[in-house]
Amino acid sequence: MSQPTGPRPPLDVRGAVDLSTLNRPATPPPGSPGGLPAAGTYVVDVDQESFPDLVQSSTRYPVVVVLWSPRSEASATVAADLASLADEDGGRWQLARIDAEANPQVAQAFQAQSVPTVVAVLAGQPLPLFQGAYPRDQVRAVLDQVLAAAEANGITGRATPSTGGPAQDEPEPEPELPPLHQAAYDAIERDDLAAATAAYEQALKENPRDSLARAGLAQVGLLDRTRDADLQAARAAAADDPSDIDAQLAVADLDILGGKVEDAFARLVDVLRTTAGPERERVRVRLVDLFEVIGGEDPRVIAARRAMTSALY
Repeated sequence: MSQPTGPRPPLDVRGAVDLSTLNRPATPPPGSPGGLPAAGTYVVDVDQESFPDLVQSSTRYPVVVVLWSPRSEASATVAADLASLADEDGGRWQLARIDAEANPQVAQAFQAQSVPTVVAVLAGQPLPLFQGAYPRDQVRAVLDQVLAAAEANGITGRATPSTGGPAQDEPEPEPELPPLHQAAYDAIERDDLAAATAAYEQALKENPRDSLARAGLAQVGLLDRTRDADLQAARAAAADDPSDIDAQLAVADLDILGGKVEDAFARLVDVLRTTAGPERERVRVRLVDLFEVIGGEDPRVIAARRAMTSALY
């Protein structure tokens, strides 16, 4: 995981469909029945209004989001483990807790299909981590990967303790994004994927070793391919005809968006084993593209790359 993955839908709910007139459930206050424990030193509770602040914070330090529900016991367990680990790491990242039922637009922005869903946000770009219950030691390993990706991309600030105490080793403010990266990010925010693609392509033309631009280009491509996709229809088509390459590719894209990274990779590796010629090459290229979305140092990518090599040779 050498770079943050790009946004799925743009991480900005201000332009989403207005759901303010719907009767949304209120989030139980922290510490109350049905609610999560009181926020810790490096834990914040986020709603739709404060969501843009979360995205902005992720340009200075990693933000780990847990989308939870008062009706999910696993949500409380995962949130508690994450809060404890956030305290252990002393501000190297911040935990943001979001009630998915009370903030459906935010949950939609992260393509959350179940709770708990845990996503990292680096420089405004979400990186799906896991869904459901997860052992604490495995959560620790996932967070170490997030921190490594953040450091590799210069996201090394420290979150300020919510208790008001002094931040630890607060560095100088991080420099602004390079102009072409900022242009791409701004284009994604206004849902102009063609402009974002052009900006990232220009960045790569100027610096072919720009890993962030390469990842961003792959991520924008994923957004574009899935803009109007229907997951249920895609799954039905893939199940009805396993030889339908377009359907298999579509389901893999949507699984990546939904955080089912291993499922997406396994599906395409299986397709590689049963195809040949141009169709096999299409699948191989899509797999490599999705590896960029997740990040080359992510253990799921490393395992899938080995499986791909075995399927090809």
